[in-house]
Amino acid sequence: MKSGHAFFLKMVGLAVLIFMASFSVTARAEVTVTFYSHDFGKNFPHAFFVAKGELANGKTVDTGFGFTAINVSPGILFGSVKGHVKAPSAKYITSSNPHFTVKVEDAKYRELLAVVKKWQAIPQKSYSLNKRNCVHFINDVIKTLDLKTNLKTANWKKPRSFMEEVMKLNPFLK
Repeated sequence: MKSGHAFFLKMVGLAVLIFMASFSVTARAEVTVTFYSHDFGKNFPHAFFVAKGELANGKTVDTGFGFTAINVSPGILFGSVKGHVKAPSAKYITSSNPHFTVKVEDAKYRELLAVVKKWQAIPQKSYSLNKRNCVHFINDVIKTLDLKTNLKTANWKKPRSFMEEVMKLNPFLK
């Protein structure tokens, strides 16, 4: 009887190990994506996002992206200028307004990075205050997350107002 009990305990232990191993292989990402706006002041108004966390493969994520003119000058008022996707500094992030955060899995995070790469590859002169600015970039990112946006918004040049509008369209956002 003791050998039967020992066999049963070994089998239960093996089942627990198999369960734990399968859980670690199918671990989900824990990456949070926070959307920010930066109001007009010393800097030009801006919208960007920050992603932090860990992918299922253990890779740490700590990055952020926004789209802006390479040189913010009066030239942006008259037409297209050179633009680029740029990571905000830690100081810039802390002086900005966080609006909402969403958690994404690995596949969705890769889709966000694909949007970033698409915007990095736009031929120059890529920045247009009226047609392709930071809010347009963030709109693409937000759509990738399957959130509602207003393509007829009056807020294409107003990052904070745009973020607030997105939150109204998606009341579950925090």
